[in-house]
Amino acid sequence: MYDQISSNKIKSWGLIFVFMLIILAVGFVFSQYTRSPWIMPVAVIIAIAMTFSSYYYSDRIVLAMSQARPAEKPEYAHLINSVEGLALAAGLSVPKVYVIDDTAPNAFATGRDPEHGVICVTTGLAQKMNRVELEGVIAHEMSHIKNYDIRFATLVAVMVGIVALLSDWMLRSTYWGGRSRRRSSDDNNGAQLIWLILALVAAILAPLIAALMQAALSRQREFLADASGALLTRYPEGLASALEKIAADPEPLEAANKATAHLYIYNPLKDIGGTINNLFDTHPPVEERIRRLRTM
Repeated sequence: MYDQISSNKIKSWGLIFVFMLIILAVGFVFSQYTRSPWIMPVAVIIAIAMTFSSYYYSDRIVLAMSQARPAEKPEYAHLINSVEGLALAAGLSVPKVYVIDDTAPNAFATGRDPEHGVICVTTGLAQKMNRVELEGVIAHEMSHIKNYDIRFATLVAVMVGIVALLSDWMLRSTYWGGRSRRRSSDDNNGAQLIWLILALVAAILAPLIAALMQAALSRQREFLADASGALLTRYPEGLASALEKIAADPEPLEAANKATAHLYIYNPLKDIGGTINNLFDTHPPVEERIRRLRTM
């Protein structure tokens, strides 16, 4: 368990480092092409501003989109008691507990930090899981809160936003005439052409690479939450068995959509399959998750 946790943390921050190098490379190409050193700072400021509101209000937005309601203790006493017990074991404030009236088993966590954490499960999950399976799922979601995965995802969203802005500006600048006409007469036409080609390539490929990086980071955080959740319960089989049940359940989760699917413990839109689709999938293959849990 400790090896898995350490490995996943290193891989996550390694991917963040690569992401930052990509942003710096795109920003450098754009600044050279336009001779505008202010481009990168402006892109960073705009991207942070764009994600500020979603960061602070993401829990309310997601719960409203999912049609979730607060779990009442008389009806969901065991669920709430499990959350309280695992929060105590994890040393966290007790997250708010919500339920979605849907028979498909699934769950997600949201909230910008452990003091504002929310765990939401479907009624199908509460009904179809036994005690250790339910605790395994809750521990996984509790680990997302403890590991600040919402904050981590926000950091990634800022970087994706920077790449998107820079790429859009590069495409627009090349379409409308490129760099400023005010050039010294001794400008090298060959160098201009090279920077133009690099700018076009970066503008086209950078958003694709950013999406791939975002998906890879999401998959690593899922592996991390699996390992951290197993450490919390000291029983990896509980989560492994729960993932098997969730993956095998044929019922679609009607409350889910593309905007919220990445939050769930298992992709509620179901796996489409194929190598290309797997590259952009925000969830690791469930078979690999189960295999790792059972080797702990």
